[in-house]
Amino acid sequence: MAKAVAVQPREFRAEAKFQRTSPQKARLVLDLIKGLRVEAAINAIHFSTKRMAPVIEKVLRSAIQNASYVSDEQGLDVDVDNLYVRTAIANEGPRMKRIRPAPMGRAFRYQRRMTHIIVTVAEKGKIAEVTSSTGTSSATANKPAAKKTAVKKIAAKRPASKKAVKA
Repeated sequence: MAKAVAVQPREFRAEAKFQRTSPQKARLVLDLIKGLRVEAAINAIHFSTKRMAPVIEKVLRSAIQNASYVSDEQGLDVDVDNLYVRTAIANEGPRMKRIRPAPMGRAFRYQRRMTHIIVTVAEKGKIAEVTSSTGTSSATANKPAAKKTAVKKIAAKRPASKKAVKA
């Protein structure tokens, strides 16, 4: 008896560290591409007007190249056209502390933020046929597990609050 089992998809990632922008600005572009197919993600980034879009496009293309390279090296069957953006993260990097001159001989401190961008691509989940050595019938093997119904708790009755009447 053959049983369908979802195979854990292989992930491929690329990083760009110490990028000179705040993580918040990078997340604006990364949120556009999360969960999209690779081709649609590249098109979305390409037509974005944000300053970080070219950097993120470069990281995404690097992740795709990592997928094709690793699949060739390890003999995996990875279809590059079937990849999608699994995760796209902008973590905070170190901050550069700077000083700006202020009136009357004083100085104000400010921080230049940096970000680490991580893009992970994966192939859509494949379904593999696995033969079952146990002699289970197909009727019992294909049945979904029964759901347990939740028991509703009876709300404790609270006494009605007395409203003060103003005279």
